[in-house]
Amino acid sequence: MPNSRLRNTFHLEASSSDLRRCIKWALVAVSLTTFVTPSKAEYLVNIGDVLEVAVAGVPELRHRAAVQMDGNVSLPLVGTLPVAGLPLPQIQAKIGAALASKAFRQRTSDGREAVVVIDADEVTTVIAEYKPVYVNGDVSKPGEYPYRPSITARQLVAVAGGYDIMRMRMNNPYLESADLRSEYGSLWTELAKEQARLWRIKTELGEGAQISPGALMDAPLARSAISEIVNAEKEYLKTKQSDYQQEKTYLQHGIRQGDDEVRVLSEQQKKDDEGLQADLEDLQKTTELFGKGSLISPRVTDARRAVLLSSTRKLQTSAQLLQVKKQQDEFVRKLAKLDDQRRLDLFRELQDTSVRLNQTREKLQSVGEKLQYVAMVRSQLVRGAGNNLEIAIIRKGNKERERIIASEDTELQPGDAVEVSLHYQDGPAVSPGRLSSSNVPSDAGRTDATTGDSLRVGQR
Repeated sequence: MPNSRLRNTFHLEASSSDLRRCIKWALVAVSLTTFVTPSKAEYLVNIGDVLEVAVAGVPELRHRAAVQMDGNVSLPLVGTLPVAGLPLPQIQAKIGAALASKAFRQRTSDGREAVVVIDADEVTTVIAEYKPVYVNGDVSKPGEYPYRPSITARQLVAVAGGYDIMRMRMNNPYLESADLRSEYGSLWTELAKEQARLWRIKTELGEGAQISPGALMDAPLARSAISEIVNAEKEYLKTKQSDYQQEKTYLQHGIRQGDDEVRVLSEQQKKDDEGLQADLEDLQKTTELFGKGSLISPRVTDARRAVLLSSTRKLQTSAQLLQVKKQQDEFVRKLAKLDDQRRLDLFRELQDTSVRLNQTREKLQSVGEKLQYVAMVRSQLVRGAGNNLEIAIIRKGNKERERIIASEDTELQPGDAVEVSLHYQDGPAVSPGRLSSSNVPSDAGRTDATTGDSLRVGQR
């Protein structure tokens, strides 16, 4: 019995040892299978990669660490190791050698503490995360993306949302074209209004010809709309001129009426002076006679009262004359200021109108260019085929970065920057004219704010 128990114990230990050896070699085999890739060149670990180190049977030692800017990686029980620029098998060998024969205290399931001696063959190292790749150019969502082994340029473009010329996203070119065409027509209407307003102001200033609908017929607007704009400005001009004339007539009438009042009051003032002088002479005679005893005192009192009344009347007439002259001077000043103030207001309105006119022209130019672009995209762009697509890979070499002309099926490496360029053929030029669904104007009419000469918006 003791021999049988010893043999069983021996067989159990041998089986345990064989099982551990089998697991060890299985892990080695899996590791070798994982890292032997059919790539033409063996991948060298670079800054930004994340390594994962594990030890068989010791899950507590599983650890992830990123390769730092200095090319080193920091691991427990190992410390800092330089790994940048080395293949993964060589890194695994260095880590295994650093951990070999190191003792690790491990607590078993029953609470006991066991000492585990690490064997170099039990250490595995994999790349958990690769350095990201980048895409830029004519794609919908340029930026940084995680690297996946054997990823191609076509797959990266798909992840980035597909090809998109000039990175201008259009959910529906036809709907966007309709919106732009509506905005284009509204801007033309605004431009016609500002142009008619400019002519009206210059007509008021006496610097321009009369407003004519024919001058706006180049605008892609209905003739009825142009006539309404012109007629509105004509009516506004007529109303302003009528108000101006009425105000001027009122002031001139006030001045003439003031002249008449001044003349009447001046004559009245002259008569008051003569009456006062006569009353003074009568008072003097009455006083002399009263001194001689020829008149009684009430007669002197009446003479004095007459002088007082004459003086009061003269003062009232003088005050009224001064008031009329002051009012007349006010009318004269308003009449003189009426023309100057009117011209100042017109010049200020002319400046504001010129600014709005230029802003409308710039908006019209911008919308016209967008319409051209939308039409070009709808008819000329051929996405991602033939000679219209160019893919370049910027890759860091041993000494410096290199630019590689690639195709959609070219496999990428971690850290690659992919530049995508789509080329389109120029379509036939679209002549300016009336706005329609089949004819998109390439530029818009413009009129110089100073001379009123007709220009084209596209001419700079």
